[in-house]
Amino acid sequence: MRADGPVAPPDFEDALLSLRGHRLRPELHLEEVPAPTRIAPYALALTAEVNASPRTMDPESFLGSGRFVVLHDPEGQDAWHGTFRVIVLAKAKLEEEMGSDPLLGEVGWAWLTDSLVEAGAGFHNLSGTVTRVLSETFGGLELRGGEVEIEIRASWTPTTTDLGPHLTAWAALACTAAGLEPLPENVSSLTRRR
Repeated sequence: MRADGPVAPPDFEDALLSLRGHRLRPELHLEEVPAPTRIAPYALALTAEVNASPRTMDPESFLGSGRFVVLHDPEGQDAWHGTFRVIVLAKAKLEEEMGSDPLLGEVGWAWLTDSLVEAGAGFHNLSGTVTRVLSETFGGLELRGGEVEIEIRASWTPTTTDLGPHLTAWAALACTAAGLEPLPENVSSLTRRR
């Protein structure tokens, strides 16, 4: 939320409170970052980094990243068909074989829609893209080899101010895109306490 803006309306306060206290996978590291300021009067933005090792931010264990943005305009916006809009990004490196799969776009989109349904996130007006990025290296970078990435961008209008399920769905999407195996139902990933 913008610090220089007016006091947040109750619906936005409720939405922010609904994002607190969720148990997400320990491989997912969240951080609040400055939100966009021109799209809506009220906004929140989080970034995520997915690491193979839950305890470290070691670049060698980096698997993927993402962004979760909540926009709120009490007057509503015609394109949203509502007063809230959730915007997400999930980005990860892929194995070369998976990157060449002609159905990769459909698979990435299914990861998103399945995570929304499984989290119980009510939504409408869902739209987005799945992009495959192939980077080829030349010259001194040839030792690194090529890389393939998937980038899933989407936005939707939530049906309530309870955005917890939307955060959970996005977290699941980011972890799936990064190649983490899904946890069985009713199982939590545990980390050691210090």
